[in-house]
Amino acid sequence: MIGKSGADITVEDALDYVWGYAVGLDMTRRDLQMKMREMGRPWEIGKAFDVSAPIGPIHRASDIGHPRQAGIWLTVNGETKQRSDVSHLIWSVAETVACLSQFFRLEPGDVIFTGTPEGVGAVKPGDAIATGVDGLGELNVRIA
Repeated sequence: MIGKSGADITVEDALDYVWGYAVGLDMTRRDLQMKMREMGRPWEIGKAFDVSAPIGPIHRASDIGHPRQAGIWLTVNGETKQRSDVSHLIWSVAETVACLSQFFRLEPGDVIFTGTPEGVGAVKPGDAIATGVDGLGELNVRIA
């Protein structure tokens, strides 16, 4: 979560703008995404639907630091679908914040999702998803 306003932030300064970290799910409705694509419309509706981005408690960076190595995992109905480490993200948190700030003014309270390890798959109503990041806790959701 972003803690102070900024634009055109350098990679070197980017972590100064991060207030905290949380476990979150950045869900996608592929059915809506593909429908919009077929209609030649923006795909955003497939990402920005009701309850599309649940997040757990936010931990202040001043309390926990900036995680550079931490296990990240996700299970669906108890079966592990994703397991990796935040150090394997394509872009670091600092690089992500700096890049986004070139296009958008970042404001306190903005939430940025950093991406996901390989293993993304479809879920269906009734599925139980558990996801976590070492040091940040676990988030549990059931697909309605």
